[in-house]
Amino acid sequence: MDLGLKDRVYVVTGATRGLGRASAEALLAEGAKVLVTGREEKTVAEAVEALGPGAAGIAADNTDPGTPDRLIAEARARFGGFDGVLISVGGPAPGFAADNTDEEWAAAFDTVFLGAVRLARAAAGTLGEGGVIGFVLSGSVHEPIAGLTLSNGLRPGLAGFAKSLANDLGPRGVRVIGLLPSRIDTDRVRSLDALSGDADAARAANEATIPLRRYGTPEEFGRTAAFLLSPAASYLTGLMLPVDGGARSGF
Repeated sequence: MDLGLKDRVYVVTGATRGLGRASAEALLAEGAKVLVTGREEKTVAEAVEALGPGAAGIAADNTDPGTPDRLIAEARARFGGFDGVLISVGGPAPGFAADNTDEEWAAAFDTVFLGAVRLARAAAGTLGEGGVIGFVLSGSVHEPIAGLTLSNGLRPGLAGFAKSLANDLGPRGVRVIGLLPSRIDTDRVRSLDALSGDADAARAANEATIPLRRYGTPEEFGRTAAFLLSPAASYLTGLMLPVDGGARSGF
């Protein structure tokens, strides 16, 4: 199946590792051009070298109000266009409701929520028909995850913003989609398993609750993201797609 991604230009944030990196790899494999971002020059440079032709990079902090315009301008300067963005940020600090401090809430709001909103608004202001804005969110949009109170509080609100944006941009032919990963085998998820004191036991217990009985791979997530960002998914907007092996209880 030709996804129609050849020579289309995307910005993928948080793409030096994890789900953002896997998504960038999948887009590039289909012929897209990708501007990857991360906070550190060194890790961005290493990611671009590993990703190979079609990739460029820029160090950027999503909490900086000037970042969105800078990223879009850089994509246009490097590749001559801008067709979409995948907004992926690292997960906020773990903790239960009584544990997280005001400072942790404020920091998480800036990185997870407000930074994503700013970038989406900037993209919305410049994308034409066929453009797409994607959010990497979490299964916590639908079902709270124990020990991740900050995520449980912020991700559903961002999904609500994405749905509102989809309604606003639909008449212009611009799509907005969300991906809801659960247990994907990334450094982030492995570190969360390790918080239990027995990472192997935690993983086994989690896998037992997943109908497919295993964690997903970053590559599986990346291929899903590439499809949703592609012209092949041209009639999909406003949806929040679980990428979780069937772990969500609802349907």
